[in-house]
Amino acid sequence: MTATDHDPAVPPASRTIRTFHPRRGRMSDRQTDALGRLWPAYGLDVPDGPVVPVDLADLFGRRAPVVLEIGSGMGDSTAAMAAADPDRDYLAVEVHTPGIANLLDLVERGGLRNVRVAQGDALSLVNGLPEGVLDAVHIFFPDPWPKTRHHKRRIIQPAHVALLRSRLRPGGTLHCATDWAEYAESMRETLEADPALVDTYGGFAPRPAHRPVTKFERRAITAGRPVADLIYRRR
Repeated sequence: MTATDHDPAVPPASRTIRTFHPRRGRMSDRQTDALGRLWPAYGLDVPDGPVVPVDLADLFGRRAPVVLEIGSGMGDSTAAMAAADPDRDYLAVEVHTPGIANLLDLVERGGLRNVRVAQGDALSLVNGLPEGVLDAVHIFFPDPWPKTRHHKRRIIQPAHVALLRSRLRPGGTLHCATDWAEYAESMRETLEADPALVDTYGGFAPRPAHRPVTKFERRAITAGRPVADLIYRRR
């Protein structure tokens, strides 16, 4: 996730601070096929510009608790959790097209009816949701933006947390995980400062069994970077 492109024709005040870096990548034939066939049924475009309201019951074709997955990567974790949790719907938002295509392929292969995939800015998507509509928000391994001058691009910061929390139902959970120690402490301080959130474990949470171990997490552990989980509940 990088800084917004600096177009000299765009006044500085109108540039959006992105919390993500739109990455490009090559897709396999399987992923290309999955994207072309399955996007119309399972995909949701998040446009730039004015906020577009999202009706979750219409999107999923039923009324059920909804989990928002911000930054679903290649989709392995989202697909595994959705398969194990059929009574809840999972809305994954990602900007990496090969990851979106891979998740769509996993959805088809797993026969999953409770997954939808959005492409675009997660915060724009959240702005289009009604308050109190989400059962949980998952933010697993977001870009840590390690350089101090880029900390303003982190997704876990007070204004973003307030927005995400407002979309949670009372009792709903915000679950974050990171392998970046400094970001983990920053996340904890930010979440603790929100008066409407309650720390469910009184500190870093034990690794929850429902969060699958991904290849990314295995690489982090092999490299000696311990993973921290934070699970907060809306009052």
